Amino acid sequence: MLGRAQSRKEERRQTIVAVARRAFFANGYGGTTMSAIAAELGGSKATLWAYFRAKEDLFAAVIDDLVDRYGEALNQPVPLDGDPLETLTGLAWSFTETLFQPDILSLQRLISGEAGRFPELGRLFYERGPDRALGHLSAWFGAMMETGFLQRQEPMLAARHFVALCQSGGFQLAMWGIEPRPTIEAMRADMEAAISTFLKAFGARAA
Repeated sequence: MLGRAQSRKEERRQTIVAVARRAFFANGYGGTTMSAIAAELGGSKATLWAYFRAKEDLFAAVIDDLVDRYGEALNQPVPLDGDPLETLTGLAWSFTETLFQPDILSLQRLISGEAGRFPELGRLFYERGPDRALGHLSAWFGAMMETGFLQRQEPMLAARHFVALCQSGGFQLAMWGIEPRPTIEAMRADMEAAISTFLKAFGARAA
């Protein structure tokens, strides 16, 4: 009995998060209210508050849900043996593919548009998404610096440059609505260019 009740509670929570995600993406953070979300759910604000005490908590849950669904590949253990170039290519592809998920693009646009008025949104997003990905990458880059595959530099600096390079092609055009999601071939071309540039700067034989 307790298991079924807990399952129903979790299903209700997931429904709230899904409704909130649609509302935030459609109306922005500032244009979304707890009252409107409660109305769409067909319940009272008291019911909604039983799950989330504030709009910021609900927005954090939306981010966590997206990170759990789309960021799993970036949080998997990275092998320290094997071909490091193959591993780097796999990391680049996982990151690139995640960037172009429609919900991730929508979240990035929302954060970019609202962070000036609501700085806490940037903090929530960074701590739950980019910061975790950077930490994951920098740990592997540090290990690869020990093996000699990469130059001995600051691993977090390498991670930041790598992420920026992966975002420097079609992602920006898609983010700004200039072009639609690129083809797989175009995404792979961007990824290969990012890896090539990264290795020229951080590879063991770089000048």
